[in-house]
Amino acid sequence: MSLLHPDRLFPAEPGTRAVARALFDTVKSLPIVSPHGHTDPRWWGENPAFADASELFVIPDHYVVRMLVSQGVPFEALGIGAGAEPDRRKIWRTFAAHYHLFQGTPSRLWVDHALSETFGIGARLSPDTCDETFDAINAQLTQPHTRPRALYDRFGIEVIATTDSALDDLGWHKMARESDWTGRVVPTYRPDAVTDPEFEGFVRNLDQFGNLTGCDTGTWAGYLEAHRARRAFFIAHGATATDHGHPTARTADLGAAEAKALFDRVRAGKASAEDAEQFRAQMLTEFARMSCEDGLVMQLHAGSLRNHNHGVFHAYGRDKGFDIPRRTGFVEELRPLLNAVGMDPRLTLLLFTLDEATYARELAPLAGVYPSLKLGPPWWFHDSFEGMRRFREMATETAGFYNTAGFNDDTRALCSIPARHDVARRSDCAFLAELVTSHRLDESEAFALAPMLATGLAKQTYKLGEAGK
Repeated sequence: MSLLHPDRLFPAEPGTRAVARALFDTVKSLPIVSPHGHTDPRWWGENPAFADASELFVIPDHYVVRMLVSQGVPFEALGIGAGAEPDRRKIWRTFAAHYHLFQGTPSRLWVDHALSETFGIGARLSPDTCDETFDAINAQLTQPHTRPRALYDRFGIEVIATTDSALDDLGWHKMARESDWTGRVVPTYRPDAVTDPEFEGFVRNLDQFGNLTGCDTGTWAGYLEAHRARRAFFIAHGATATDHGHPTARTADLGAAEAKALFDRVRAGKASAEDAEQFRAQMLTEFARMSCEDGLVMQLHAGSLRNHNHGVFHAYGRDKGFDIPRRTGFVEELRPLLNAVGMDPRLTLLLFTLDEATYARELAPLAGVYPSLKLGPPWWFHDSFEGMRRFREMATETAGFYNTAGFNDDTRALCSIPARHDVARRSDCAFLAELVTSHRLDESEAFALAPMLATGLAKQTYKLGEAGK
């Protein structure tokens, strides 16, 4: 028995559903290309066994945590914080007792998929099934076929990218590359810790940045050179992309003297809030220029107000569900960067948003004219069937399909990766089927587009076509 209906997410109209089924049959078994995500590099280097079901499904998953917290479940009951519940079975029982809260959400689809397809569980999670499910998962977690590298192979992953701090030594990546495992795992350069003056420990981070690179990060020129050095280090370890998580999409293109003066204030720890925003803005343009030089694809994830609740942040840390979307503009904000290098054929800049209102009004028109711009898939709060559908409806009419970057799962939950790609492929096949049956697309065109949306565009955009580790 499976928890999953074979026609899930397909159109209800029989003729359109038949086209969607036929399209999906051609892409459902394609390898997974995962060009942006947050899986722990240690999994790939050390290949450790997962401890238990709660560690795998509950404690690290901020989608799960935020829903339960919203219904009054304490963080501690979910294994988080100084007074965390130590009994993992109790944590699982808490999850099971509240599993009904996820009805209709993407998390329900992802967890059901993982339980059914990865662990062979046939009964939906509930208080009546929680202990049996917990024991069944834990029994399998002691076996080699549930270790990270084995799951990578079982899921049919062709390549996966992690997201790594500019200060990371990439030791786990090195361990994976030097092992006899053939999986391809590449890092992504995420420099927020040394580009955001409001990041905790920023000035100390700059000192460490200088020590790592041998560059003088006390000067503007030396600081920029340190980024070039670290980017080269990441490229040597297989990186093809950078990632930038900024509160806004604001960019700037200051003159040399003004940029140096701004850096001096930032470096001295004397930056105002406006200085911090201006510095982040300037660095996006600097990174775009560097991408023209070294070829790294640039990703901008803008529009999340991180750590909305100060008490939660100080007590439990980052990534605990209290990052909230907010209004985000792109037209004026990106103009300085695009005027500087937006027409340079060497630049690829992927734009992600949590503000869906910008899809049709700003992002699709921008990507529909600037050769450097591509639209990333629906991100975070919108990585659902409905979010993917809204994205296609609002973006395709202006940007088409080929100004989008395919799909990425953007997850730190390993067992959700095949589930997320399954949802994306079903969503796209449903959308293509409706274009076919409304005679806006030839059937042959839909069958050519389906594999591009599933894997081809991601592989092309992120420059992941090269074989090997």
